[in-house]
Amino acid sequence: MLAIHALLTPIPRRRITIPKLTPFILSPSESSSSSFSGLISFHRRWRSYRGITSMAGSGTISTESTPEHVTEKWFSVPELRLRNHRFSVPLDYSKTSPKITVFAREIVAVGKEEQALPYLLYLQGGPGFEGPRPSESGGWIQRACEEFRVILLDQRGTGLSTPLTSSSMLQFKSANDLADYLVHFRADNIVNDAEFIRVRLVPNADPWTILGQSFGGFCALTYLSFAPQGLKQVLITGGIPPIGKACTADDVYDAGFEQVVRQNEKYYKRFPEDVEIVRELVTYLAESEGGGVPLPSGGVLTPHGLQTLGLSGLGSSTGFERLHYMLERVWDPILVPGSPKRISHFFLNAFETWHSFDTNPLYALLHEAIYCDGASSSWSAHRLRETFECKFDAVKAAKEGQNVLFTGEMIFPRMFDEIHALKPFKAAADLLAKKEDWPPLYDAAKLKTNKVPVAAAVYYEDMYVNFKLVMETASQISGIRLWITNEYMHSGLRDAGRQILDHLFGMINGKKPLF
Repeated sequence: MLAIHALLTPIPRRRITIPKLTPFILSPSESSSSSFSGLISFHRRWRSYRGITSMAGSGTISTESTPEHVTEKWFSVPELRLRNHRFSVPLDYSKTSPKITVFAREIVAVGKEEQALPYLLYLQGGPGFEGPRPSESGGWIQRACEEFRVILLDQRGTGLSTPLTSSSMLQFKSANDLADYLVHFRADNIVNDAEFIRVRLVPNADPWTILGQSFGGFCALTYLSFAPQGLKQVLITGGIPPIGKACTADDVYDAGFEQVVRQNEKYYKRFPEDVEIVRELVTYLAESEGGGVPLPSGGVLTPHGLQTLGLSGLGSSTGFERLHYMLERVWDPILVPGSPKRISHFFLNAFETWHSFDTNPLYALLHEAIYCDGASSSWSAHRLRETFECKFDAVKAAKEGQNVLFTGEMIFPRMFDEIHALKPFKAAADLLAKKEDWPPLYDAAKLKTNKVPVAAAVYYEDMYVNFKLVMETASQISGIRLWITNEYMHSGLRDAGRQILDHLFGMINGKKPLF
């Protein structure tokens, strides 16, 4: 049942001028005291913010729109009130550049539209995935709305934030043009966007609380590194990245392959009948013309492609079950005696929808780039796989009667040959894999002197974010509190959001004292 709107006594509003500078992450040229051009760029941006105003007093922002911030009308889903905000932000914050749109959705519990609530920004996992689309109150959103005004951000390039889709990216005339564009869609600029939004949305441009899930936690560490003055508290679930090297991708995949082997062992122990099903399927694919079978959209399913089902199937709470039920229907029935054996359309279609590359190609294009902090990834997962090939050679395993192992959260070059939605972007992906001059994502010295309260849920058996690497990074963040648990998998926030958020709030607000 919907909550009844509370009758609130109107509180007078007063117009104020924000007296402080937007704390952008500066480009290296702006950070250098010897860069006069960088300082000019910085001060131009400061002059443009001096006239920014917001409505304070009631805790809400004026519905008056400006060219750089459009506020839409409130609408409802069960037990929640929502309204949309669209911001016009620079593609490149370090210089005058074209504008893109960044979309954010404001959410409150019904009846709290005019209440003075603190703000909580949610940073989605990914990279390349939009924020949640709530259809009702529940889970972590319901819990957060008890205390906060929640902001769901569509990170740049996703959802309604000038989306980079398999169709929109075809507008670029060359792979170089696309690659040059995509370099602006990592955590550094996601944080720049968040700061752009905060000073226009939060009364008095006050600091806000952020909640980062998975890759959103990576963004949270970037935020702590370069714009901590915008943060009141930081909550992280399954998302503490490795830091301290120019590129940490090799460390991630070296540890990742070992964890994936263990997840495969668990899967086949749960579903032993799938051992033979997968072997038979791999043999069928390898012996098909061209080493695979056509997919409905125009790609091809090969033994290597089949192994990528582990990306989602081995790491989430219901992944094992979903993968098993998918494999149950891999073959068409023989209705006419003598008809050849065929893979079912159900299975082929399910395979294509499993990864969401057709709707979220940014994930594949930038996946290794999120680990680059001044050096190239050079197709790290592909290189590291060669060292584990004795375990991950699917065709050899099927012939020798061994378990065929699925791979984990890894992007391989051949996916840009075999997956139809990714084919047009193969050359751009290769340019990104070879790019060496990536700007920094973290400041280890700043993290060691961090003053912002941080609480993080760490999942001991997380396939996506390795526990050992998490602990190495956490030891370098001053003031962080860890909740280490094997009760949940990487999808814990989705599976038990209220419980997890309750625990993190208790840690960060002193209800769960230090031991």
